Amino acid sequence: MTEKRYTVTGELYFVSGNDLYTQFEYADDPEIVVIDLTRSHIWDASTVASLDAITTKYQRKGKTVEIVGLNDASAERYGRLTGSLPSH
Repeated sequence: MTEKRYTVTGELYFVSGNDLYTQFEYADDPEIVVIDLTRSHIWDASTVASLDAITTKYQRKGKTVEIVGLNDASAERYGRLTGSLPSH
């Protein structure tokens, strides 16, 4: 299977969430999408909601998203909040 990898860099918080959501090629991407957050940090719930919205949009198109590279604090925040917040 073909996959596409997106590398996200920088601090992710409420201001960047909407921008993050618009950076993907949802319709044109292959069946598997990897979002690499190795060079990022999730600071708040709005970023988790944005990642959930991105994942949901891909899933509606029959695609799989894998989020990788979370540092410990980001992984804890993402794990605690994902799926429990309103999204776009």
